[in-house]
Amino acid sequence: MPGTSTARISDKTMPLRRSGRLARLQAFARALRPHHWAKNLIIFVPLVTSHRLGNLELTLNAFWAFAAFNLCSSAVYLLNDLIDLDSDRQHATKKLRPFASGDLPPVVGMATFPILVSVSALLAWKLPWGYSAVLATYLVLTTAYSWWLKRMPLVDVFCLAALYSIRLVAGQEATGIVCSFWLLAFSVFIFLSLALVKRFMELKSSRQLNRTHIKDRGYVAADDGVVSMLGASSGYISALVLALYVNSPEVRLLYQQPTLLLLICPLLLYWISRVWLIAHRGEMHEDPIVFALRDKASYCVAAIALGCVWLATGR
Repeated sequence: MPGTSTARISDKTMPLRRSGRLARLQAFARALRPHHWAKNLIIFVPLVTSHRLGNLELTLNAFWAFAAFNLCSSAVYLLNDLIDLDSDRQHATKKLRPFASGDLPPVVGMATFPILVSVSALLAWKLPWGYSAVLATYLVLTTAYSWWLKRMPLVDVFCLAALYSIRLVAGQEATGIVCSFWLLAFSVFIFLSLALVKRFMELKSSRQLNRTHIKDRGYVAADDGVVSMLGASSGYISALVLALYVNSPEVRLLYQQPTLLLLICPLLLYWISRVWLIAHRGEMHEDPIVFALRDKASYCVAAIALGCVWLATGR
């Protein structure tokens, strides 16, 4: 009967429609890159290093700052993917991103970007005005990076390192806890090293594909040696800054046994060396932070380092 055949057709197409919607939602979630929100945990660093994590009001402010930064950073990722649509389609791995692969239409990103930025601004309104200024700076700098700065060699990696350090300043403004000179200096060098790892992997990939240039970048494939040298040096300098901090007068105000913090230096040197060794083998993820979140050795190093900090407090 006609009615029966129509019902059967509807029953067959319903799962396909649902699966299509589910796939679209999954693609949208991937476009927001929630796994990158782990980077925004840097906002809590001033709270942790000052030993004031138990302060409920300050912790709540840091949480709101973290939530606002998550939304803003996801908006930036959407914008970046829309700008890089053509180059991503020619990249070995980036072509699998939702917009580049066609799993998500660009109009979704264009519509979602202003919504995420607006909600992020509303959350930031609950915090001191200094945090809103930092968040606005992050948005402007990331937009400038996507449109222009990423095409300038070396400027691009310094920009990426600054974007990491901005999260530290955001935590400072949200909680009112001033970051020490040592913490800021350490962040500059360690984040510069990680930014250079990211660029080194792109250069190494270009060499493997016998390409002399990276599309929309100011580098040539032969620059990988210099980038590697600069990155490893910067990482080692961050360990030196940590060692100098242990010998500073400020550290004695927070720790009863500050000398135990020196044990973190060889741990940091090991981790940095391991990251660059894996990068040279071509086994590093294009984002070193994502690599660290999936790496068991990184978790072991972090656990031992936290144990050293706990012992240094004398508790």
